[in-house]
Amino acid sequence: MNMKTDLKKILTISGQSGLFRYLSQGRSGVIVESLSDGKRACFGLKSKVTTLEDISIYTEEGEVRLRELFVKMHEALGEESAPVSRSSDKELQDFFAKVQPDYDRDRFHVSHMKKVVTWYNLLKDFASLDFETGEE
Repeated sequence: MNMKTDLKKILTISGQSGLFRYLSQGRSGVIVESLSDGKRACFGLKSKVTTLEDISIYTEEGEVRLRELFVKMHEALGEESAPVSRSSDKELQDFFAKVQPDYDRDRFHVSHMKKVVTWYNLLKDFASLDFETGEE
């Protein structure tokens, strides 16, 4: 059975590579589990923790939520993985031009694209690209 991924519980932590699943709130911070290796850790209250639910990218019209972008990526890629972060800048830009044609060329940088494709591939490999919408 494929569990849906709740992006409110998938975290990116500044200074740490990879993604983490939120487990609980401890006295000294958040207790998380690495998506890729299952190792648990506690990050203090000073760590910059962001849920993927709260991330958007800039478009010419405003912003698009990461969840919507992931859905578009999944539609374009099927079961394939996204380009890897080591891909050339042009490859990444061409890929995002295909899935989100109106992305803001001035504010959605290649460094952001690398994070998005890395997160997408981690979710694909270790979670699910079927997201909870909050309506379930």
